[in-house]
Parts: sequence; structure tokens; C-alpha cells
Amino acid sequence: MKQLQTDKNDAKGKQKANLKKKFKPGKKQKGKQKAKPNKDSDESEDERGTVPLKETRISDEPIPKKSKWTNKQRVLVLCARGINHRDRHLMRDLRTLMPHHRAEPKMERWKTLSVVNEMSEMKHCNKVVLFEGRRKRDLYMWLANAGVGPSVKFLVENIHTMGEMKLTGNCLRGSRPLLSFSEDFTKQPHLVLIKELLVQIFGVPNHHPKSQPFIDRVITFTYLDNRIWYRHFQILSEDGGLTEIGPRFVMNPIKIFSGSFGGDPIWENADYQSPAKHRQMLRKAASEKYLQRTKKKVDQQVNAPKNTHKLIPHGDIFRDDVDKRAKVLLKQEQKQEKLQQEREKIEKRQKIMAERDAMRKLKLATAKKSASSKKLPTRKELARKREGDDRGAKKTFNGVKKGAKGAKGKKMAIGK
Repeated sequence: MKQLQTDKNDAKGKQKANLKKKFKPGKKQKGKQKAKPNKDSDESEDERGTVPLKETRISDEPIPKKSKWTNKQRVLVLCARGINHRDRHLMRDLRTLMPHHRAEPKMERWKTLSVVNEMSEMKHCNKVVLFEGRRKRDLYMWLANAGVGPSVKFLVENIHTMGEMKLTGNCLRGSRPLLSFSEDFTKQPHLVLIKELLVQIFGVPNHHPKSQPFIDRVITFTYLDNRIWYRHFQILSEDGGLTEIGPRFVMNPIKIFSGSFGGDPIWENADYQSPAKHRQMLRKAASEKYLQRTKKKVDQQVNAPKNTHKLIPHGDIFRDDVDKRAKVLLKQEQKQEKLQQEREKIEKRQKIMAERDAMRKLKLATAKKSASSKKLPTRKELARKREGDDRGAKKTFNGVKKGAKGAKGKKMAIGK
């Protein structure tokens, strides 16, 4: 490198100061001109306030840059495979509202959540927003501080995207939002942690290269019914006039972990109920309702009274034409008479059959009595026979006992 000459000799031999240094041109001010240096003045350049240049200058020295962008928060926004079309549109809406985001294609479902930390490190991101879908119905959202932790898992409910809502609000793309939180975020410790995460993720850094230096929108986070309600508004006037832009959704916190996508659970929601279990309870309640309804019908049919009203038999005569009603009543009376006659005939037959059965029973009873009349001889008769036999054994006539004749005579008398 050549050394810079500080002084030069004039043709007359006089020394002149080297005033051919290149300075950056300053801004011209209207109406004012810089005072030209007086050649006749004997003051040196050092006294005037100019800084002397270095004797040597290295060309490889980097030019110092003053950047105002000190908060270099970068948010990685990605999703896993298996999310719904509405969930995908919600993720795109959040990307458009966050100029400090970094995009990433879909993550495979078979990969573990720890892979997201490596992705964020490759993309130089500090925060991560991961959307995870289940059964093409349920959407889960992870907010995490990459690498260090903590991380929060939410169930996203009541999703309405910008295109779906068709609201009148409109804001400048890339503008910085105001973040508004309800008072409940300062009362409970787990909400304080969630608030800090939300501020660092949704808050656009000041002087970001892709952001605009305007504030014309508000993002509100309201804690109600153990859930966080997200709303996005445009500021219309300084008085506080707002119109909603969208999107809108509700975040139901499930767990807070100490690490990034893992670690020990710090806090757990006791009131949380999985959407699959909620649907199962609804189906069970509907089935019980149907069973109760059918049981009611059966009970009404069983316990219903047979005769609800005591009606006059001839009270319906004057409802329609008298002739028609009279003919109908005559037919009914004739039918009743025929039925009564048939009943009387049946009763007579039943009486005759009952009489015949009674006669048969009497005949059988008499036959039984006649059969039972031929009974065995009593003790007295047996004693008499014995006495007669003893007497006949003593007095015999022609070899025949007298008691035998007497017995024959008795037998004949019985036969007669």
C-alpha cells in the first residue's frame, strides 16, 4: 500500500496543505451555505476539528453496520400429516399475519416430536408453532421455546378462517400488532407462562426487515371457561373503533412441559376431556334417550285405562244424518240380538251336557254301591256259623250234618 502524502510543495516552493481528501457529501440545507475556509488563516487543521486519516488501510476490513433490529425472534410454523383442509387454511392465515415466521413442509407422522428441535435449529428459529391432526377431526397445537423449553400443548376448537368468515376488516400486511390480554393472565402462574410464550411468538419484532412501521391491528387473548379465545381486529380510529378481520379460534390448554416437546409435565388441566370421549358420551346420552322413550311408550300401553269415559249409547245419533245413524244403530242391535240367541243356545247345550254328566256319575255311584253290598260276613255271623258247625258234628243223619241243611235253607232264602 502506498503511503499517503500529507504535504506537497508548490512551484514557488511554498508548502500547501493536502485538502483533496474525499469526504461523504453532507445534506444540503436550504437557505444556508457552508462558510469557506480562509486561506490566509494560520490555524492548523487539527485545531479546526478534522480527524486525520490512518496511514494504512486494509481492504479486507468489514464495513461496520448499525442494525436497529435487535429482537431477532424467528418462529417456525409447520404441521404434521393428517390435518384437515380448514386446519391447513388456519395455519396459512397465521403465517400471513406473522412476517417473522419461517415455513417448513409437512412433517411425517412416524417421526417423533424431538425432530422439530433439529428443524428449528437448521432454520435458525427460536420459537415453534406445530399443528398436529387426529382422525381428520381434531387439531392440536404446540407452542414451544425451541431447544430450551417450556412447551405447551393445546386443543384447538371452533376454528373460523379468514376466507370462511368474509369479514369487512382489512389491515396492512406485515404491520406490527398490539397484543391485548385479559386480567386473568396475571392471576394464575401457568397463565403467566403461557402469556410470555404468546407475546414472544405473535409479537412482531421492532424494525424487522419484512415488517411495516405501522400499528393498525390488535390481537386479543381472553381467558374464559378454562379456555383462551383468540380474536384479531383492525383499528379504525383513535377513539377505539374496531372491526374483526379473522381468523378466530379457541385454545384449550392440556399440559405444560418443562422441555421442548417433552420433559416433565409442569402443569396439567384437570377439567380437560378428550374430544373422542366427549363424542362417546354424546352418543351414549342419545341412546339412553331413545331407550327411555320406548320404555315410556310400553308403560303407557300397559297402564292405559280401558274405559276412559262413560258414554250414553244413543248420544251419537245427532252427529251425522239421523237416518244413517238410525240404520247403523238398528244393525248393531240386530247383531247383538243374534249374539244373545247364540249365547242362549250354547248355554242350553252346556246345561244338557252337565245334566248328562250328572246322570252318568249317579249310575256309576249306584253300581259301586251294589258291588260293595256283597260284603264279607261280620263277626257275629261267623260266631253263629261256628256254633252251628259244632252242633252238627254231634248229631248226624245219614252222613249229613244238620247244620248243613240249615245252611242250605238260609242260602235258598237269600237267593229268593
